[in-house]
Amino acid sequence: MPTLIFHGHACWEVQGEHRLLIDPFLSGNPAADVGPEHFRTLDAILLSHGHVDHIGDAEQIARATGALIVANYEIASHFADKGLAAHPLHIGGARQFPFGYVKLTIAHHGSTGPNGEAFGSPAGIVLHAGGKRVYHAGDTGVFLDMQLIAELNGPFDAALLPIGDNFTMGIDDAVKATEFIGARMHLPMHFGTFEQIAVDPQEFHRKAAAAGQAVTVLEPGGSYAIP
Repeated sequence: MPTLIFHGHACWEVQGEHRLLIDPFLSGNPAADVGPEHFRTLDAILLSHGHVDHIGDAEQIARATGALIVANYEIASHFADKGLAAHPLHIGGARQFPFGYVKLTIAHHGSTGPNGEAFGSPAGIVLHAGGKRVYHAGDTGVFLDMQLIAELNGPFDAALLPIGDNFTMGIDDAVKATEFIGARMHLPMHFGTFEQIAVDPQEFHRKAAAAGQAVTVLEPGGSYAIP
């Protein structure tokens, strides 16, 4: 069964038959439990958008591992121009890879690169791997079409949702998102890394539970084995 490992902020490792990494912001991340040197074998790196706290160490890790970078067209092209293996997708587009099925969904945010590059549209990521379905919402506010994402791509075994407020949805909006998505388990992310997003994930747990939704809160380095 696939296992989700939380590496802080919005970075998740997916371990199973294949090893994947989502939004590898590790260097300069005070919440990260590992550095980029931790990864020596990796099949793919999935990127939700172009902000530095999500692209992070993608280039360094891809060079060390030979991992395929999967992202929107603009981000994939940026890394392909650097000589790295990259596959472009865009919103609503999907592809079956040897390591799993990946689809990009809408997310309401920005996607400017570290040097002001126009890095296309932000995205959420749908991943089907090892017989399980995972939704990484990326950086986003809550939106009603989360219901449609779940209808078309679920039922999700796990949904990874930002809760930190300020730059994304906060706790109350994230609870509403769990009601729209209805995953078997919801795991919070994008909180506590910086002062601007310092919220209590246990409040999210309590409020989501009161709404009848399952939540698991992980500390960096913690893992959730998808049943």
